[in-house]
Amino acid sequence: LSSMTKEEMKELEVESGIDKLITESYSLLGLMNYFTTGPEETRAWTIKKGSTAPEAGAAIHTDFKEKFIRADVINWQDLLTAGSYATAREKGLLRTEGKEYIVKDGDVIEFRI
Repeated sequence: LSSMTKEEMKELEVESGIDKLITESYSLLGLMNYFTTGPEETRAWTIKKGSTAPEAGAAIHTDFKEKFIRADVINWQDLLTAGSYATAREKGLLRTEGKEYIVKDGDVIEFRI
């Protein structure tokens, strides 16, 4: 398995041990990821399942929790299908969520503070 490329592993539906370990560990610990994206980088943030949008923002900086106004949210797959954040916005794929929004695994979030 160690000599197989990622493409070969995907074709044979083989998962690497480290990928499986990470996935199972996240599940056992009740963790998940959401994403932020911008012109410079796209980044994954790890949070507890069931976190509200302001709590998720605190993973970036405490100001994101304390000064939270709203969040623009889209699922990562919908964003990839749209091709860009601007196109997703034009197509109405972004949702505006408030303080009570429970973040879902794979959300792409733009915080408004």
